[in-house]
Amino acid sequence: MESLKVIDYLNAHPVVLRPQMPIEEASEMLTRSGQLGAPVLDINGALVGFLSESDILKKILETGYYREHCYEVENVMTKQVLTVKPYDSIVELAQTMLLQKPKLYPVIDDEGRVIGIISRSNVLTAIDRHIKSIYRQKA
Repeated sequence: MESLKVIDYLNAHPVVLRPQMPIEEASEMLTRSGQLGAPVLDINGALVGFLSESDILKKILETGYYREHCYEVENVMTKQVLTVKPYDSIVELAQTMLLQKPKLYPVIDDEGRVIGIISRSNVLTAIDRHIKSIYRQKA
């Protein structure tokens, strides 16, 4: 049977951003990676925020019309970040994702370090594999 823990489906090498980074640079990094958002880490590696494509789009539309430099990541990021633990259940996370707005969650260890991210797509993959393993066992 397939595992249904976050640790088994997270992206362990996500794009990470820094607070003082221009959002134009952050946007380029996300676009190149295909990631929907990224954790923002301070110089010590502590999670201080999360920046989504929606956050960037909103700010660029507000300021881009006037051809201004937008802002740094720290001025646009969400500071109250919803996180999950590596040992959390995929099923519980799927239920949370139905109630909460984020499509992507930083995964933090018990010391508070970011060890990856997990997306709605990762959760769907996990549940799909689990369902398929059940059908294989019954066959």
